[in-house]
Amino acid sequence: MSGFFSETFLAALLFGAVTAAIPLLLAGLGEQMSEKAGVLNIGIEGMMITGAYLGFVGAYYSGSFWLGFLSGAAGGVAVAALMALLCVRIGLNQIVIGIALTLGFEGLTALLHHFQFSKSYPRLGAVQVTPIPLLESIPIIGPALFRQHLIVYLSIAMVGLMVWIYRRTQLGLNLQAAGDKPAALDVAGIDVIRTRTIAVLFTGGMAGLGGAFLANVGAGLFIPFITNGAGFLGIVLAMLARGRPVWVLAGALIFGVCLSMTTAAQVAGVNIPTDVIQMLPFLAVMAMLVLFGRRASLPAALGIPYERGVR
Repeated sequence: MSGFFSETFLAALLFGAVTAAIPLLLAGLGEQMSEKAGVLNIGIEGMMITGAYLGFVGAYYSGSFWLGFLSGAAGGVAVAALMALLCVRIGLNQIVIGIALTLGFEGLTALLHHFQFSKSYPRLGAVQVTPIPLLESIPIIGPALFRQHLIVYLSIAMVGLMVWIYRRTQLGLNLQAAGDKPAALDVAGIDVIRTRTIAVLFTGGMAGLGGAFLANVGAGLFIPFITNGAGFLGIVLAMLARGRPVWVLAGALIFGVCLSMTTAAQVAGVNIPTDVIQMLPFLAVMAMLVLFGRRASLPAALGIPYERGVR
């Protein structure tokens, strides 16, 4: 048991937790905005896998991680645009379309990967980190928290930006009204369809960016189904956070610790069955649902398509 309290284990655990938490954080923040606006975006897994594939392809062929992140975000937005068209504008069932998009783009990215990389499985080089002076030298937590890629710091800063948007801006009020009282928002002269479309596209961009981070920084390569349910974990985080971006961050870090346990145990030489460790994220999900699920506050019009003039 001493291996669990060693500096090597704790440092590896924290570093892996941050790396695993960022895709969940980005997906959760995106899903949170979509749900605030009244759209249950089950297709976020498909947006993440598309972002992971295009993010890897963009970084691999351009040699730039930033172009890879941009490509991943654009891929997520493209899938989200299809979701917005079918669910927000046409009014089709959000759950059915979301599942269809997830299954469709999981299959499409697997097929494209097979034709492009099935014989070579190329990898990306190490990412360039941006250390924060003084803080990076703190034992254990310094390398884990303050010696990361710039996108990690920007992702965490996004939490504060989302808090400000929801509490201090007209857009935040519009999003809240679109999810709770869309008819009242319409009467006030605000286009509900446009508000929801903006939210869904933002979700796609964040999910695609999270997928690109997962492939380019977390793994350094793309393999089919690399997201492994990360999008669905993002949905759980968004629902349990009850509209609070800080709670999304906290939940993402908890899941990140669970996901990084396997790697950290191997680095520290701790002998524990891999299957047991891999159950931890799902046990954490069930525990959080039991503890906080009943008190989760969801928008009144969540999942209900809005049609003007219909009460």
